[in-house]
Amino acid sequence: MTVEVRDNPGESRYEGWIDGKLAGFAEYLVEGSDVVFTHTEVDDAFEGHGVGGSLARGALDDVRAKGGLRVVPQCPFIRSWIDRHPDYADLVAGDEAL
Repeated sequence: MTVEVRDNPGESRYEGWIDGKLAGFAEYLVEGSDVVFTHTEVDDAFEGHGVGGSLARGALDDVRAKGGLRVVPQCPFIRSWIDRHPDYADLVAGDEAL
């Protein structure tokens, strides 16, 4: 299954879509140049299909592409995903550095 990750700024979240169905989301707040990830949730029907990892990678890739933004991983899932993918650690804001 391919997960399509889209930023939905109106809802302050990145969404993961599979076959036209919302499979999960990663909520965030923008505080100045910080993107604070607060909560990630995957629909039970899509557990085990890589939705969470796709959301984390897609969201962090988008933050990187926008440039000049830092990540504050308050969400335990996003924090642990970055721990397992240290090539994204450079995005983490100074006070939250892993």
